[in-house]
Amino acid sequence: MGSKPVLSSTIAGERLELAAVGSWTAVYSDLLERLVDPDTLPVSNIRRVAIDMTRVQELDTLGAWLLERLIRRSRDRGQEAEFVGLPEHYRGLIDQVHEVNRRAPSSRARANRLIAGLDSVGRAAAELKTDLIAFLDMLGALSGVIARVLVRPRTFRLTSAVHHMNRVGWQALPIMLLITFLIGGIIAQQGIFHFSKFGAETYVVDMVGILVLREFGVLIVSIMVAGRSGSAYTAELGSMKMREEIDALRTMGFDPVEVLILPRVLALVCALPILTFFGSMAALYGGGLVAWLYGGMSPSIFVARLREVISVTHFEVGMIKAPFMALVIGIIACSEGLLVKGSAESLGLRTTTSVVKSIFLVIVLDGVFAIFFASIGM
Repeated sequence: MGSKPVLSSTIAGERLELAAVGSWTAVYSDLLERLVDPDTLPVSNIRRVAIDMTRVQELDTLGAWLLERLIRRSRDRGQEAEFVGLPEHYRGLIDQVHEVNRRAPSSRARANRLIAGLDSVGRAAAELKTDLIAFLDMLGALSGVIARVLVRPRTFRLTSAVHHMNRVGWQALPIMLLITFLIGGIIAQQGIFHFSKFGAETYVVDMVGILVLREFGVLIVSIMVAGRSGSAYTAELGSMKMREEIDALRTMGFDPVEVLILPRVLALVCALPILTFFGSMAALYGGGLVAWLYGGMSPSIFVARLREVISVTHFEVGMIKAPFMALVIGIIACSEGLLVKGSAESLGLRTTTSVVKSIFLVIVLDGVFAIFFASIGM
């Protein structure tokens, strides 16, 4: 290690001579910062600054940058500044540091709000196009695999499908029953609270029955499945993508859509109608229980009114929606899982995106079905 750095100054007329001595390295960073402090250097009546490098024993990037900063400050004040007696083996470092930060930072113009808004709309439209293409690509690949399985049924992985049916169906049943039971009870409570003002408490049965069987039963279950099973699908496939297991399947001659995606989507399509049925029954039971305990309506009256206002059509409407919503959830979840890159951040982002997109499309699909059934009189 060299001696401590020193920066001595000598004024000769209008010339300031600075002599750098010792070791100008990061070891003495605190001392070097104080030595080159502009407040400690004389600047009045100085037209030329010369930094003598003859007695510098050691020099690294930090020392070179601090000396270069002295040169630049002097030139900013309109003074001539240069290095004197620079050893040849330090010249390359000084030249490299001299080229650092030569350009002044460009001031960013304030973006026009209208243009920025139009730009965000355009980017969102482009992303929507990309998402739609990915969805249709997965749907087409899934259709092709289904066609191959119908031709060769032995290639279908029944064990995998049953396993996923158990996970997304049977294991999800308790939480689905609890949530739909509470939703039915809340709808009944709010209906009784407001209808009692007009003496129309019995219409609570109409509201609970129609809303649960046509809309809320399948919608709540689908949202729960998207958050529970859809996110699990994305995380599983994303983890396999990160570990290159999907590439390994392709290398061995297996189609990942046939091996991994078809059993998952088929299990979801089969399980969601079953969950919707049990969820709707739980919601009706919750509504009837609240109507009895909160509204004083006996179970026999509730059931009798329910038979009057509810037809098989209302039940059919909810059940018809379920497989289509399951298909949308499965395709979105699996396609997002295959888009995962090689980082944990990408996995988390795709999982979140999968749930958000699935819930959004489920609600949109429910609205489309509502318009369709209304137009055909169901």
